[in-house]
Amino acid sequence: TSITDLTGWQLRRKQLRADWLDFLGPMPEPPLPVKLEILNSESLADITRQLIRYEGEPGLFVEGYLLQPAELTPGRKFPALVALHQTTDASIDEIAGVSGPEEMQLGLKLARRGYVVFCPRCFLWQNAPSLNAAVEQHRARHPRTTGMAKMLYDARRAVDVLDSLPQVDRSRIGAVGHSLGAKEALYLAAFDDRIQAAVASEGGLTFSSTNWHAPWYLTDAIRRPGFPRNHHELLALIAPRPFLILGGESGPGAADGDRSWPVIQAALPVWKLYPSTPRLVLLNHRQGHAIPPAAYERLAQWLEIYCGSKSI
Repeated sequence: TSITDLTGWQLRRKQLRADWLDFLGPMPEPPLPVKLEILNSESLADITRQLIRYEGEPGLFVEGYLLQPAELTPGRKFPALVALHQTTDASIDEIAGVSGPEEMQLGLKLARRGYVVFCPRCFLWQNAPSLNAAVEQHRARHPRTTGMAKMLYDARRAVDVLDSLPQVDRSRIGAVGHSLGAKEALYLAAFDDRIQAAVASEGGLTFSSTNWHAPWYLTDAIRRPGFPRNHHELLALIAPRPFLILGGESGPGAADGDRSWPVIQAALPVWKLYPSTPRLVLLNHRQGHAIPPAAYERLAQWLEIYCGSKSI
């Protein structure tokens, strides 16, 4: 039966969310509250960059970089972002600006625009010699749970970290990521309503665009004949919160672009049920698997409009 109004969609949304979580697999309830241990702190002109450790899963600790204004006035609130790193052995060092090319230092650059930014380390680089070893360790703890469920769990735990900080405006938390980080941003926005706006750069919306079948993502289950899920459903779960997709097709290594339109178009009927103008946008910069300067500026403008980069 076609859904023609928001009441019908809200009922379907609840079931769709449950269906997806059932496929992804169970994760434990997170430990509460968030307790942060500062491992290192350094000043970078107008911001502070801290390497912190906190409990992710019960008994498992995660590291991440917290970047924030150097001067914090009691009572002053800042917008915040979870910045999710791409596939790189540098992991959080690159996105937080410790190393790597400037165009990949999303966390550092956005912190300098007025955000509190948290960059958590993906589980694939947490105490494991290889990606496959990390997956094996995860499956030893959670045999029925996909790697993507673990990434989502850790990303939501990163939101918990921001949510615990008195300097963060909880009504203005967003997410951003490139490549692997874009995949995580898609799932985080879909399953955590605390995310007010998000940007996914070159994550690959269609299952065939990138290696979604990898054991650390969704596994070969998505290749089974008649597999019922697809990512237009996640875009529908995000509605009506603003979501920007950056694509580089037809440049080298691109994962998003013209091939992403069928997924976006399949989600649009849900977005159109809401009274606001659909803020589901694809920007194809056509420069491959990268974040060229002009595309970064659009990314930053999107977040500034919908999360706001000014303190209050």
